[in-house]
Amino acid sequence: MLVLPPQPKLEYLSQEQVNQFRTDGYLRLANFLEPDDVEALLTRAKQLLDNFSVEEHPLTKFTTGDDNHVGDEYFLTSGDKIRFFLEEDAVDKDGKLNRPKDKAVNKIGHGLHEQDSVFRAVTLENEKMKSVVRDLQVHHDPVALQSMVICKQPHIGGEVPEHNDSTFLYTNPPSAVGFWIPLEKCTPENGALSFLPGSHLTAPITKRFVRLPTGGTGFEQLIPPEEAPKNPEGKYILEACSPGDLVIIHGSVLHKSERNTSPKTRFAYTFHMVESPPYAEYDAKNWLQPTPEMPFPHILESPNLTVVLIGA
Repeated sequence: MLVLPPQPKLEYLSQEQVNQFRTDGYLRLANFLEPDDVEALLTRAKQLLDNFSVEEHPLTKFTTGDDNHVGDEYFLTSGDKIRFFLEEDAVDKDGKLNRPKDKAVNKIGHGLHEQDSVFRAVTLENEKMKSVVRDLQVHHDPVALQSMVICKQPHIGGEVPEHNDSTFLYTNPPSAVGFWIPLEKCTPENGALSFLPGSHLTAPITKRFVRLPTGGTGFEQLIPPEEAPKNPEGKYILEACSPGDLVIIHGSVLHKSERNTSPKTRFAYTFHMVESPPYAEYDAKNWLQPTPEMPFPHILESPNLTVVLIGA
């Protein structure tokens, strides 16, 4: 007779919400953060924008297209720092900003969760966040990485094409989960996220974003293109969100966002978790690397004993 271990008692999520995440590959939790916490994050993000020096900045643009990824040192050494990446359309042909700096930044990242106390409090010190991680049962012993504020600037906030997060934060086996918190209202006009529900169950990770031996970054095929299955087709669901919601994103679920065509920004704070050894391997090929001074921080004081594996 097979005796299953007792299931841990849920702390924050309902069983229906856990099941929805496992079925759809994403879950929106309304009003997860208190309004004061959201305001603190948004205020701090704007302070960082006000304080950053354009004169000392290499004018590094950021794009999510396959053929034009940032590969310079400013990007590759940003995992434990607070750095600023510009919208493609905010820099003219002479390499000069064509608008005020606070309207030119695509994102601020990638070590906010360690380097800034306001973002650290939400990421690593929030008991509700830890409860959600325990309830999801995705990871035994997750660590946090790649935290950023995505600004999605008015009129120029770029389209983010269909992708999944485990392509960019690869572990063996894949284990990435994104935690996405809107700091402003997200609408169809300003680039709210859209998801293909259930795609995490049928879309394997076919390539990974890596540091190239010759320098810079690129993609390494995990499955030969001729053998890789086509991405599943279906109807994308747009998730309009309010400030303080939390959207949890499975690393294999396909999602995207459209260009911001509105006159309003769409600030959001996001960070990721991956499984830690010995449960998964995060190797030296990944673009974002921990440092001896700042290893990836663990989320939980003690590991989850029970994990439910989902995904293709």
